Amino acid sequence: MSDTRWLSLASVIIGLGLWQWGASHVSGLLLPAPTEVLAKFLDPAWLARLMRALGQSLVQLGVGFGLTLIVAVPLGIVIGRSPILRRMFGPVVTAIYAIPPVAFVPFLIVWFGLFFEGRVALVFLMSVFDVLVVMIAGARDVRRPLIDVGRSFGASHGQQLRLIVLPALLPFFVAALRVGSARAINGMITAELFFAAVNLGGLMKRATQDFDSAAVLSIVVLICLLGLIAQSLIVMLERRLLRWHVRT
Repeated sequence: MSDTRWLSLASVIIGLGLWQWGASHVSGLLLPAPTEVLAKFLDPAWLARLMRALGQSLVQLGVGFGLTLIVAVPLGIVIGRSPILRRMFGPVVTAIYAIPPVAFVPFLIVWFGLFFEGRVALVFLMSVFDVLVVMIAGARDVRRPLIDVGRSFGASHGQQLRLIVLPALLPFFVAALRVGSARAINGMITAELFFAAVNLGGLMKRATQDFDSAAVLSIVVLICLLGLIAQSLIVMLERRLLRWHVRT
């Protein structure tokens, strides 16, 4: 096992130890012990409900984040490559990006309702500007000498985009995936708590009403694991696509 993996394992063990120590000094209602949360995962009935809710939550997550990539990636490239568009839309993007997405929830409820469409809209809204800002920065960062070299070899505008700009943007695209996926997961659970309480958010609300802290924490742990899996998949994609860029 590599040193990095040993350090990661050590951090998990230390975190669990601190969690167990804290739980032993307060009421189980305030902070359940790790063993209580593990017991929830080992309960077949609860695990079945959890997996069913997770599957439904992933649908809205996938649709919302998919729309984010479809809109923000090409739009970020176009704005980033055009000085005129950057000056036109840069202040607007920055201003909207500074607004907490939760502030738009009342409008989303009016526009899309409380159910699937509204939740997808919030996932989209909470992740689209993160991806857009990173892609604009990446498109702007493509060095002019690289374009000049391509032009000197007779590359057309389309060839410059395909052979120079897009490969140079890949590290920024991976960074946008990292940031955007985390924000999309936040948007997923936020939507399920603020809109109609369904899926993981619904389970969390009902567990809170029943004062079942272990069940609530089991959902939180599941969301953490979902985030870790998403980031791990992105790292694997980065290593496959960017062998020339990834540092050992």
